[in-house]
Amino acid sequence: MPLPIPQKISRLENPELSLNSATKKGDDFRSGNDITLLKNGGEFFPALVAAIDAATLDIRIETYIFDSDVAGHLIGDALKRAARRGVPVRVVVDGLGSARTPAVFFKGLTQAGVDFAVFRPERNFFNFKRSRLRRIHRKIALIDGRIGFVGGINFIDDLTEALSATEPRYDYAVRIEGPLLVDIYPAVNRLWRVLLWSSSALSFPLRHQQDSLYTPDNIAPAGEMNARFVVRDNFRYRRSIEDEYLGAITSAVKEVMIVSPYFLPGRKLRRELREAAIRGVSVILLLQGRADHMVLQLATRALYAQLLEAGVIIYEYEIAMLHGKVAVIDETWATVGSSNLDPFSLFLNREANVVVLDSVFANQLRDSVNAEIKRGARKLQAPDWQRRSVWSKAQSWCAYGFARVIAGWVGFRSEWGG
Repeated sequence: MPLPIPQKISRLENPELSLNSATKKGDDFRSGNDITLLKNGGEFFPALVAAIDAATLDIRIETYIFDSDVAGHLIGDALKRAARRGVPVRVVVDGLGSARTPAVFFKGLTQAGVDFAVFRPERNFFNFKRSRLRRIHRKIALIDGRIGFVGGINFIDDLTEALSATEPRYDYAVRIEGPLLVDIYPAVNRLWRVLLWSSSALSFPLRHQQDSLYTPDNIAPAGEMNARFVVRDNFRYRRSIEDEYLGAITSAVKEVMIVSPYFLPGRKLRRELREAAIRGVSVILLLQGRADHMVLQLATRALYAQLLEAGVIIYEYEIAMLHGKVAVIDETWATVGSSNLDPFSLFLNREANVVVLDSVFANQLRDSVNAEIKRGARKLQAPDWQRRSVWSKAQSWCAYGFARVIAGWVGFRSEWGG
């Protein structure tokens, strides 16, 4: 059952590392943070529920998918408990990502006192307007100005993916304490204000109005990590996440490690990856091997030959659904977030990433990715890839051609094609 259509409602160790383009801007990094890496829902969901259950002032949630499965009910029940004890709770879900969630599930949240809004509700699945593709894909949770979560994990069970009945969906998020939260709240509040006045976003009457939005302006240090919050939207921050990657890759001297389930980067990113590999940087890509969107995977594979020829190392993750969107560069720069390296994330969706400058954190993430590569990924070999059948190559290039047509239709062929 689709969502209801509402009525209108009146420890950086070496700051001088060579990562200069993306990191030596410096003044927009926040120091004094404690950032914890969380792998998969098994670590993320308990941490989030614990934070919600301890909330006393304000809870803000944004997610692409909020399912009514075990994980969804676990989080939903925690949000209900918070609302019933008088904590303002505001939840935003995407109208496409959460379209399959029964409306009665969200109605239960609102009946408990949760304010609920839908970003671009799906009225008609046969709507082919370009604006329909602009989604809110970021995953953010903010609690009391004390704790925040940013990452790629939706509110959905790890083991509900049809691609694997035994292995959990592979993904990451971060738990944040410290001054970085000051930068996250404005982005979340800005979207809520937009939705407050939308005729199609608010599904139920609101209890907490715009003027009561919680906005901390001074948060005490909680650790020693330098980090910044990066959003991508269609207004002021159209290229922010892409620029983060470009700057860090351009300045890399040792290693670039990228995990992305959907990988169709623009030509600038592709060029920088190839040039990094050619100048001797170890460039490692961990991509999806068990695709849930076959056309997109086939299009991605059309890029493999030129990357492999340049010396890029490509692994495909085969034991479960890969959903994490992370990167580590020169064992100091790291990012965790919601943004894939594909046209939708880079040029259409609202996305959110955290960039961390800390060697301990970066090496923890790097070790985690390497462990998953060893456990469940297959390394592609350039000679084997060149010997693929004509039919296999034709499939990939047809899919890539189709992707270029879509890119032209939505208006970013010049940025992505080539």
